[in-house]
Amino acid sequence: MKKVLSYLRSMRFGILLLSLVALCSVVGSLIPQQHEAVWYVQNYEKLHALILTLGLNNIYESWYFILILCLLALNLTLCSVLRVRRLGRSRENEISAAAAMPDQVRLSGQGVEQLRQRLQTMRCRRSDVGQSEVYTKNGFGRYGSFLTHLSILLTLLIGAAALYLPTVTDRTAMPGEAVVMDDGTEIRVFDFSIADESGRLDFTSEIQITLPDGRRSERKPIRVNYPMSFGPYKVYQQTYGTAGSLTVVNPENGGADDFTLTDTVFLSLDGVSGLWYQAVYPDYLMDPSGNVTLITSTMGRYENPVYEVIVARGGTFESVLAFPGDEIEAGGLVFRFNAPVEYPGLRIKHTPTLVNAALLAVFALMVAALYITFFCDPVLVKLDAQGYAVGGSKPERMRVELASALAEFEEKEREDTP
Repeated sequence: MKKVLSYLRSMRFGILLLSLVALCSVVGSLIPQQHEAVWYVQNYEKLHALILTLGLNNIYESWYFILILCLLALNLTLCSVLRVRRLGRSRENEISAAAAMPDQVRLSGQGVEQLRQRLQTMRCRRSDVGQSEVYTKNGFGRYGSFLTHLSILLTLLIGAAALYLPTVTDRTAMPGEAVVMDDGTEIRVFDFSIADESGRLDFTSEIQITLPDGRRSERKPIRVNYPMSFGPYKVYQQTYGTAGSLTVVNPENGGADDFTLTDTVFLSLDGVSGLWYQAVYPDYLMDPSGNVTLITSTMGRYENPVYEVIVARGGTFESVLAFPGDEIEAGGLVFRFNAPVEYPGLRIKHTPTLVNAALLAVFALMVAALYITFFCDPVLVKLDAQGYAVGGSKPERMRVELASALAEFEEKEREDTP
């Protein structure tokens, strides 16, 4: 059992776990996460089976990634507990060991007194051990390693909270429209495009976030794997769709309305005659006999869109295929078919404000811990009636500083001597 605990808290095991976390993070960055299975089939023809089987499409919620995080938390906890137990005894042991050091520099009585005053000016902490005085500088530096491990552990725990506690909502919005969240936050979509200027697929939405308190983000584009963060929200470009677009005109009064349609709907004045909108398709094939076969799916733009509608006139129904620019009259209305409208599907993640604040606090703790570890090494100075000695992990700076102070004192003594 001791061997198992020893390995679980060992640095070797911790480095192994950190390497696995880094590997999973790289995979999660290279493979877009949380798309539908069909998306991976279309984009990873040879690797989609491996990706879906191993859960690489949602790696941060996979059982093995969660297990790695739990083991890493256990490793850091055991390391921290061990260091706390050692720190409780280390100060007394360090002072006792320092008191037993032989003098490295011999001093006169005046030199001893001058050095004592210098150490007090430096705000060193004094402990009396027998006939010796032990002064400690940067005593808190012994906590640097413990604080570093603690900050890593807290980063892991709060990072896990930031990963698994947020609420995730999938919403769609037409360009020019806004999504309003439960807390009043507004996410406005100004524009959406499927391809860039060269024709390469590049699903991009230009959005702006307005928080309930009035704070407003800049208008920024988001792409797959390049989300936008503002306040407690993080918005991802998740998916896309194509909606039918119709303009309905009433010739009697000249009124006109534009409709953007994603579902089956009946457009009519009297509820009897009118047009049943069914769907819009990306393309079609026509054989020499004039028979049409509709293409139901595609990646990218609808290059040759076709509408499927049912025209109702006085109780009779006729299935019709229409193209952008066509017009159909039914029930006293004129239905004009426009080019389809592309719209984004957004994944909206809301992280509790407390979690974000805790992450900032932990990062500040980690910076402070690293500074203490590397730049605040504990130094001990033993002073007795004959001289002094300097100890610690890095005593050179203190030795130079004390030697310089004593040299200044001796120089002043010589100048004051007539």
